[in-house]
Amino acid sequence: MAKPASQLVIVTEKLLMKKIAKIIDNAGATGYTVVPATGRGSRNVRSSGQPIVSDTFTDIKIEVLVDNRDMALRIADEVAGEFFNDYAGIAYICGAEVLSAHAFCGPDGC
Repeated sequence: MAKPASQLVIVTEKLLMKKIAKIIDNAGATGYTVVPATGRGSRNVRSSGQPIVSDTFTDIKIEVLVDNRDMALRIADEVAGEFFNDYAGIAYICGAEVLSAHAFCGPDGC
């Protein structure tokens, strides 16, 4: 059985991953997925201005499924307020349906 959810997607610089993960964890989300990302946006140029000698300055996409939109908005607002003035990034929310709802439910159930 499908369970409604909100999917928060954050695309930003990899060097922010641990800080954003902490925000997600502190908000009470049960987990997230991180994948490498590439593309082009309004900032077009790396914020570091340094030559790339490692993958430290690559981009990532973080996907978070939460059971309510309010939590997704709180996470997105905190991440944007904390980082997006100084680092490249975008966050957006999509509606989703979790098909394996038993894995999505927290310890208190769905």
